Formats: sequence, C-alpha cells, structure tokens
Amino acid sequence: MTVDYRFANSIATLTMDDGKVNALSTARFAELNHVLDRAERQAEAVVLTGRPGVFSAGFDLPVLRAGGVDATTMLRAGFETAARLLAFPVPVVVAGTGHAMAMGLFLLLGGDYRIVADGDYKLAANEVAIGLTMPRTAVEILRLRLSPAAFQRAVALSETFGPYNAVLAGLADRVVAAEELSAVAHELAGQMRGLDREAHLASKLRARAGALAAIREAIERDTAEPLPVRR
Repeated sequence: MTVDYRFANSIATLTMDDGKVNALSTARFAELNHVLDRAERQAEAVVLTGRPGVFSAGFDLPVLRAGGVDATTMLRAGFETAARLLAFPVPVVVAGTGHAMAMGLFLLLGGDYRIVADGDYKLAANEVAIGLTMPRTAVEILRLRLSPAAFQRAVALSETFGPYNAVLAGLADRVVAAEELSAVAHELAGQMRGLDREAHLASKLRARAGALAAIREAIERDTAEPLPVRR
C-alpha cells in the first residue's frame, strides 16, 4: 500500500508515499478511492497529504505517453478522483508537502482548503511543456480555482508557481512552514468537524454545480477515444 490511512479524533489522514515522486497510476487511484471510501464512512473531516518534498509528480508518464486504452483508463480514474474530492461529503484539507505537477496539482485543487509548505519547489500544470494538449477536464478544474489571468497562463504557457505566488494565483489558500504543515492542517480539519455535514455538502455542491457539471462532461469527452501514442 502506498496510501496510508490513519483515523483519530474523527479525522481521516490520507498520506501518499511511494518512496519516490508519488506518480499516479490506475492502481494508485484505486488505492486512494479505497481509503476515501473508509473516510466517507468514518470521518468528519479529511486531510490529504504527500511525502516530504513531494505531493505528487502527476500521472505515470510512460503509461500516458504510450497512449491507448491503458492511458485513457488512467486518465479517467484520475479525473474522477479529482471530481470526487470536489464533491466529497465532508471537508477536505489538502496539505501540499512539495512538488505538485499536472494530475498531482489537480488532486491538490480538489481540497476545500489547500495549505502548502514553504520551500523551493514547483506547482504546475505542465502538459503543454511536455507536448500534451491540456485535457478539457484539467481546464475546468483550473478554471474553478485560478484567477482569470493565472488561468490563461497555467493552461497555455505551463507557468510554474512557487508556494507564495500559488496563493496569489488561487492554486492554494495558505503557506506555512514545512515543519508546521501537518499540525496546521489537522488544526483546520479539527475546526471543520463542527460543520453540519448536510449543510456543508449541500452548500459546496450548490457553489460548484456549474464547475462539476462541466468537469463531468469534460471527463466523458476526454475519454471518448483512446489517447494517441506519443513517441
């Protein structure tokens, strides 16, 4: 297992750690959804985090570049997981421990509150930089979170953000010292436990209704055909 699940004080903590860069594969998304199932049954709030220095480097790139059915299956699994986070029935705090690239960034953007560690690392939707047209689903996730100007730069120019200008752009809500990240994330999650679950979910879905509809339509369009092989 590369997604650790801890439950205490009504908070579920999900930690992605493969000992490397937390590349996201179809199997990893299955793991993540398995622990999200547990959190949905047990928890009043969720903290999603990564390993020190790396939240996630994004999709398993060899699979993505190979194209075909495997790549399309992975793409769907990733974007459906991001959509699930955006509509999760309890508050989700994402604690960004470091680099968050492409699909790693889109998972980070699924949090209701996104804290990132101070440090010298990158957050980027780098699809264009590596020769991939930005998926429609990624465009809609970025559109929901980013300021209009930052959205255009992120989508078309693969702009790379550090933690502080990520807050200015809308990628994150707050920067804290790396050594304080876990404590602050759990403090916030503890505060959110007091929210009424039904009111929280209904309000979140009302606020994001248009974005979620666009994201779900985009998933279907993005996965309607196998991705082309890229050499």
